[in-house]
Amino acid sequence: MNDFAQLAQRVERALKLTTPPVAVAFRDTVATGVGTPHVPVPAGCSFWEQGARTTVATNAEDHKHCSIGLHTHGLADTPSNQRHELEVTLGAMQGLDYVRPSEVEALPVMTNRSRQIVYGPLRDSTERPCVVLLFARASQGLILSEALTRVDGEMPLAMGRPACALIPEVVNRSRSASSLGCCGARAYLDALSDDIMLWGLFGARLKEYVDAIETFAKANLILDQFHALRRAAIESGETPTVEQSLARLK
Repeated sequence: MNDFAQLAQRVERALKLTTPPVAVAFRDTVATGVGTPHVPVPAGCSFWEQGARTTVATNAEDHKHCSIGLHTHGLADTPSNQRHELEVTLGAMQGLDYVRPSEVEALPVMTNRSRQIVYGPLRDSTERPCVVLLFARASQGLILSEALTRVDGEMPLAMGRPACALIPEVVNRSRSASSLGCCGARAYLDALSDDIMLWGLFGARLKEYVDAIETFAKANLILDQFHALRRAAIESGETPTVEQSLARLK
């Protein structure tokens, strides 16, 4: 088992993830020995779900149905019609007052243009990913926020639309962040159900994050028991001290 397989196993076990961690890597050269998409997808975020199952190398043509994703990810060789597609898309959103020009300008975008984006299960990675995506429930998000704050030294940013902006935010700022997703991603991804949000872990600090996640997962498990016992005792009329509640854990 390689290092990334071990890290994937550890984080899946600590958080009890139902969707495996997805490794995202930007490449200047074409990956060899990696499969390419067989069917078109409506948006680049669709590859996140595919990447939880198998490794796939994508280029601008594979992302052509999502002008916003192409904009945030800055893929080289973008089809010539994409500028028009982006303008039409943003025009429609601005017409709904869903997004304003100043908000578009503030969107995180990749500062370097790449030829490929490779998505795949973290457990199968052979090189360090740029970002690792996690699909997590609220209780898992509690552990993640505590762990990432310890490693990064600041609370992770909670982002909104578009969900794809999470990846350049993490890469450009070299820190982890979370995303509530967007209506597009929630329409295209079955894994992004109503009780799930996204987390993007900065690949260069992955081991540190996993170490911290394990620490906080274990601590939360014990503290959950402490609070459950204390609640039951107090609601039944008892008046235990903290020391007495701690003693019951033993």
